[in-house]
Amino acid sequence: MGLLSHKARQAPSNATAVYVRHRPETTLLYQIVQEYWPEFQVELTNHGKYLPAYVTKEFNEYLKCGRLEHGFLRVRCDSCHEEKLVAFSCKKRGFCPSCGARRMADSAALLVDEILPHQPMRQWVLSVPFPLRFLFASNPKVMTRVPGIVYRVISTHLAHKGGFAKPLVQTGAVTEFRKD
Repeated sequence: MGLLSHKARQAPSNATAVYVRHRPETTLLYQIVQEYWPEFQVELTNHGKYLPAYVTKEFNEYLKCGRLEHGFLRVRCDSCHEEKLVAFSCKKRGFCPSCGARRMADSAALLVDEILPHQPMRQWVLSVPFPLRFLFASNPKVMTRVPGIVYRVISTHLAHKGGFAKPLVQTGAVTEFRKD
């Protein structure tokens, strides 16, 4: 099919990858946004307030993401001639969980398969509590310091856990840092 996830590419040769179309309209998040987004926009307008254009665009694109009625490709397997419809995605990073997860998986696959040396590695995901997210959103200069602090703490932790002094251990990090 040509549309395989990173996990499918790593599957044993006797395993068959199966494409399953994402159906965003069945998720609770999609249903909530679909139901309340238009009403929310009207309510803002009634109070003389507006969201930035990029926020409005993000939500409108999210509501089209993965929906066949907003465009699709017909994909055909060369060997078995089976056909599947693959809906267009919004490719947005800020709100769409499907596109965000796909982007994260594709980035990780690229790094592991083509860029980073074949060395033992660990993946760390930093999830920040909501009050700090609001602080970072309102003060981006504070957020720009966070990845360095987190890296130093993790690097020091791993060096100590391995029984080494920090200066003797060489560590590295790849971070994805988004300001949007």
